This record gives sequence, C-alpha cells and structure tokens, in this order.
Amino acid sequence: MTTSSLERLRSELRQLAEPQVRAQQERVLSPADDDELLGVRVPVLRKLARGYRELTLDEVDALLRSRVHDERFAGLLVLAEQVRITRGAERTSLVDFYLARTDCVDNWDLVDGSAPVVLGPWLLDESLEVLDRLAGSASLWERRIAVLATLALIRADRYEPTFTLVLALRRDPEPLIHKALGWMLREIGRRDERAMVGFLDRHAPELPRITVRYATERLEPDERARFVRRR
Repeated sequence: MTTSSLERLRSELRQLAEPQVRAQQERVLSPADDDELLGVRVPVLRKLARGYRELTLDEVDALLRSRVHDERFAGLLVLAEQVRITRGAERTSLVDFYLARTDCVDNWDLVDGSAPVVLGPWLLDESLEVLDRLAGSASLWERRIAVLATLALIRADRYEPTFTLVLALRRDPEPLIHKALGWMLREIGRRDERAMVGFLDRHAPELPRITVRYATERLEPDERARFVRRR
C-alpha cells in the first residue's frame, strides 16, 4: 500500500467515530492530556484493520506514534492481522517490532487488544523468557502485556506460564495487574475448572482479593465464597 492508504485509513477512522463512544472512552480510559479520542467501536476497528493488513511497518509505526488513541489501536490491530498470516522469522520480526514500541501501548484497552493476538501466538512456538522480562518491567503496561499474552497459551491448554505470573505479580502495586491476573485465572477455569480451583486451593490466601474475586466469578456461589473468605 502507498502512503495514501495510511491517509485513507485515518480518514475512515474519523468518519466512523461516534460521539457517545468517545464519551465512554473518556470515562473509562483516563487518557493522557495530549491524547485525542475519536470514539470508534472496537469491533469496527477490527473490521477496518482487516482491510489494511498490507500497510508497511513504517505506516504501522506512524499509527503507533500518533497521539490519536484510535489510530494507535488501529495500528496494533493491523499488526495483529499481519502476525495472524505469517510464521517463522517473519512473525518474529513483527513481534520484535511490537516489543520495541510498547511505549505506544499505553492504556489498558491497547494492551488487551494487542498482547493476546500479537505476542501471544508467537509464544506458542518460542521461548517464554520474554514474559519474565516484561513482568519485571517498571512499566505497568509491559507487565499487563505479559499477563494478557498468556491468553493464547491458555487457549492451547498451557496454564503453567499464567500460574507462574500470578505468583510473580501477586504483590504488584497496581489494581490493573490484580484484575488482569484474576481474568486470566478465570479463563483457565472456563477450560479446566479443576486446574484453577487446585491453584486457588494452594495459593488463594497469598493473592490480592480482587484477583480472587475476578478468578471465581463463574464458580458456584458457595465455592466462590470459600475462596473469597480466605482473603
């Protein structure tokens, strides 16, 4: 695609913006002062990204460096489309590109929309050492990327990396990390309730209360109360 494709994507984003969605973004995202929110729905962004998967990495980089929040999100979703259709060294190059730009992945929706579908698929065939590095980062968003990326592993019935991160980050100071840990435990429980319950039987007293509450949302009330009382 040419540079005009980038401009066309930007134009489409503004045409797809909805004032009520923007108002919701302002309430839930706590954007930086220099961020511009357009108000494009996430499903609409995903559909748009599928039509622009041929953008060059320079063009994706331009989107990620934008102070328009929806442009950054669109760039991440284009990158996810590129990861989806590549393998081997080409996919590794895309993941390296992503990891070099985590400073652009600077809100929870950007993390949640990108980590499981950009970094996550690559982890299925590669070393998990990157998770340790991200989990040890001073950046809240890099730590959340580590947690959310394990969703791809969970969907492949590989739970141990998530359990390891839950224990490593259980004393993290940020509620957004506590919630992410609980969310991933809940996802494990959707696939293998016995595995999640066994983990909580061993570790619930050590975990943040919000982590336990998120993790046990789908359990029967009596079973859930058993774990929540231990916190």
